[in-house]
This record gives sequence, C-alpha cells and structure tokens, in this order.
Amino acid sequence: MAKILVAFDTVSEGFEALTSEHEVIFPPRGRDFTQAEIAERIGDCDVLCSVFDIPVGRDLIDCGHSLKLIANYAVGYNNIDTAYAAEKGIVVTNTPRSVIEPTADLALALLLSCSRRIAEWDRAFRRDRDAIEHGRLSRLGVNLYGKTLGILGYGNIGAAVARRCKAFGMTVLYNKRTRYSEAEERERGITYAEKDEVIRRADVLSLHTPLTPETRHLIGARELAMMKPTAILINTARGAVVDEPALVAALKDGRIAAAGLDVFEQNDVPSPELFELENVSLTPHIGTQTYDSRVEMVHELCNNVIGFLRGDRKIDRVN
Repeated sequence: MAKILVAFDTVSEGFEALTSEHEVIFPPRGRDFTQAEIAERIGDCDVLCSVFDIPVGRDLIDCGHSLKLIANYAVGYNNIDTAYAAEKGIVVTNTPRSVIEPTADLALALLLSCSRRIAEWDRAFRRDRDAIEHGRLSRLGVNLYGKTLGILGYGNIGAAVARRCKAFGMTVLYNKRTRYSEAEERERGITYAEKDEVIRRADVLSLHTPLTPETRHLIGARELAMMKPTAILINTARGAVVDEPALVAALKDGRIAAAGLDVFEQNDVPSPELFELENVSLTPHIGTQTYDSRVEMVHELCNNVIGFLRGDRKIDRVN
C-alpha cells in the first residue's frame, strides 16, 4: 500500500481506483493545501498529486523523503522542477489527453467572443437596453469564413483548434518545431509556414506552445508589430508566452484588433490595464473548467499513479 498526497481540491469522482488500494490524503473540501501544509505532510508519502498553480520546487521536493512520483493534474508542468526531481530519482507525469478538447473549445469561444465582439456587446447591453439603436455601425464584428488561422505550437490542442476553425471555413497555417510531411499536411488540410510568416498572414493567431526559455515572450513588441491591424490574438497556452505589457500597448494603440486571453504573465493575474480595455475577452484560466474534463483528468492522473506503482512504463512521464 502506497501513501498518496493529493494537494488540490477537485471532483471526487474517479479517485476510487486509488482509495480502494492505497492511503490517500485529501485537502479540506473547497480549498487546496498550502505550501506549508504540503511540506508538513509529504515526508513519508510515496506520491504527490500536484496541480499547475502549486509550485513544486527544490525545497518541497526535499521534504518528500520517500517521494517517488509527482503526478501533475495538468498538461503543463512548468510548476515543477522536473530536472531536480530527476536528479532525486523522482518520476514526473502529466495529463495530456483529457485537456485537449475542452481547451480547444475555450480557444474557439474566445475567438468568437472577439470576432463577434460578444463580451463588448454584453457589457453595452447591460448598461443600455437600447444600445443597438444608438449605433448600428458601432462594434462591428468580422466573419470567420475565408479568414486565415495561424497556429504556433501545433500539438494536440492546436490540432483540435484547427479542426474546429476549418469547420467555420478558415484556412490554417501552422508552425511547429518538427514539420509534418507533405502527405500529412494534405491529409490534415493545413499549410506550414515559418513563424514570422504565420504571424504576418494570420487573421487570428492562436498560441499553443508550452512555456520554455525559448517560448517565453514568443509574442512581443516585434511580433505584435508584424500582425495585421485587424488581427485577433488568442492565448490559452501559458501567460508568459506573451509579453503582456507589449500586448496592452498594441491593443491600446489599435495595432491589433482584439485579444482573447485565458492565461496571464504574472501567475495568472491579469494586468490591471487589461480590465480597462474593451477589445479584450478575459477568462481566469478555465481551459478545463468543465465537470466532464475534470473527471477525465482524475482518471488520467490515477492511471498514471497506478501504472507507476505497478511498474508499467506506459505512463505520461515528462522527465
């Protein structure tokens, strides 16, 4: 029997696979464990189940004297010092599959909010029930049909966004580290371009890269200046992929038309200036905020834990 510390609060459905065979410690309903509480409890635990907004650095890892596995409840894992975990012989896993479809849904929702100015109209309509009568040519949106979607980071989520946007009649340009073969591109109905070309040609630029030293500020003042003044930027990846002050300046000056953001540079806390802008749709990192996806993530997390404890190599190891 293993001892497992679940550091975060989530749906209870799905954990039966662990609780039936192992000792599992959960936080009080309605909140996560604090860093101090994790450090206090992790000493004799075999497994730590973490989540994207709980940092798991050297100090916390060193508290886990019996720790063998860190199972992250997210596709991203930049909250974990994976290199140090590897030095200590600790395996790190993530949940890459269950997040694909809900995150792609949210990216499309943000795109539609920006292109049809839904959030702007919602705010205006709440203020003035006769808003449309006061300006039929105000807040005009744009059609998606015939427009170009540019995707930077064409992994599973990027591909899921592309499928949705193709259904709207959009053309898809993509850039990723390893280009698909021409046959695969034809099958997927997508076209490869260098990063700068994708940025220049995109009517909608959607970001789907992990956060690494190379992708930090992938979109900065230089890249924003390349974009069409009518372009929309969507970020459901990681906040620091975008230079947020540069984005605020571009939105204020009309250098791009709009942005839909689910993630933010400073620990998912938006710049106060973003709240003052009408041409921004904001959500508080809710890419997987559906009951279905949270249950699927629990199952995926538990499968990684059980697989690891049984010595199965077919787990979602990232280090």
